[in-house]
Amino acid sequence: MSLLALPAFGQSLRLATFRADVTPPVGAPLCGGLVKPAVGVSEPLLALGVVILSDDKPVVLCAVDWCEIRAGDHVRWREVLAQAAGTTPERVAVHSLHQHNAPIGDSAAHRLLAACPSPPSVLDLEWAERTLQGVAASLKAALQNPSPLTHLARGEAAVEKVASNRRILGEDGKISKMRLSATKDATLRDLPEGLVDPMLKTLSFWDGEKKLAVLHYYATHPMSYYGDGMVTYDFVGTARERRTQDDGVPHLYFTGCGGNIAAGKYNDASKEARVRLGENIHAAMVASEKDMTRVPLNRIEWRSLPVVLKSNPEFPEERMLKVCENAATAPSTRISAAFRVGFTRQSAAGVPIQFTSLHLGEDVCLLHLPGETFVEYQLFAQQQRPGGFVATASYGDGAPGYIPLEKSFAEGGYEPTQAFAAPDSEKIMRETIASLLRKK
Repeated sequence: MSLLALPAFGQSLRLATFRADVTPPVGAPLCGGLVKPAVGVSEPLLALGVVILSDDKPVVLCAVDWCEIRAGDHVRWREVLAQAAGTTPERVAVHSLHQHNAPIGDSAAHRLLAACPSPPSVLDLEWAERTLQGVAASLKAALQNPSPLTHLARGEAAVEKVASNRRILGEDGKISKMRLSATKDATLRDLPEGLVDPMLKTLSFWDGEKKLAVLHYYATHPMSYYGDGMVTYDFVGTARERRTQDDGVPHLYFTGCGGNIAAGKYNDASKEARVRLGENIHAAMVASEKDMTRVPLNRIEWRSLPVVLKSNPEFPEERMLKVCENAATAPSTRISAAFRVGFTRQSAAGVPIQFTSLHLGEDVCLLHLPGETFVEYQLFAQQQRPGGFVATASYGDGAPGYIPLEKSFAEGGYEPTQAFAAPDSEKIMRETIASLLRKK
């Protein structure tokens, strides 16, 4: 690993914001083909971003209403947005929010399966490329009119009755039950929340007394119900767009380390529950901005660490390819196998995943992680800067799938079955997080 750290000083900071439609057409695969294809649109999906301009190369933060953007597609998104911003891909962070009635960007998996008998469809390739170019065009247009960036403000608030831990341990130390995004079993909903990060963190950018943009961070799977073919940004998108309307400035939402966190305790998959969850997120967004104190911003620092995570040796590529090729196998199993092959090949080729952090002023750190990381990584990140403000966005490069703790593999449950990196990845994750957040 090598750490690229580039500070920028002075009063020349500027901010541009961009917004682009990334809604798939009717008939397009959703969740990489793992659920029903799109039959209609409940809400249009969006890519929202900010570009910070300084006396160094620009920094881009982009949040996309897609389930995942994986492997080569994630690299391409960063390359295209970097070119539009006049920067390098290492200084671009692209994160999916992880709604499931939304696309998965994985061209390699789609092409792999397309060469197999009776292939399931993962992605509309031509539409996906046009969409990316549209996001880049929106970014480029935004750079024509940036605003001075002079101050920032930070805040946080507890989210009431949204997040709960998915993994319920039995007396034998193994996972006995899973409480996923929606839980109709009242006995499971009655169990305690378990380990979560209850806080929604908020950062706002200012030009003097004029608010320019707001970033929100919270850790949970963002689905109330899905699989009906209706494209939606779900309850987190509802809260985000409501705040944008409230405020008249762009609000962005980033999903934190929600790999083992979902709304299952408070969600019975009803339409009423989706509304209630959105209201609870919105209330925390509003509360997090109360009593904020603006402070001058005259220093930013971008840190980047390229990391190669090893693939799980229990799932060799040859065996996964046979699963892909077997037309008698369930489409979801073939698609998951193709995703795993993609990560295995990425790892074997030594293609790194960029772990990055943005440091603003003296004590504000924004951390960017890949995959579906467990909430323990987010809590660990906060421990690295006691008294500071650390907000974590996960769901960057989705190629590793879930990134549990090492002990999670022995505990069992769903997530380790979709964890493509080796079980000992936890050590590398913690070392990388600590390096990115270390005080100089």
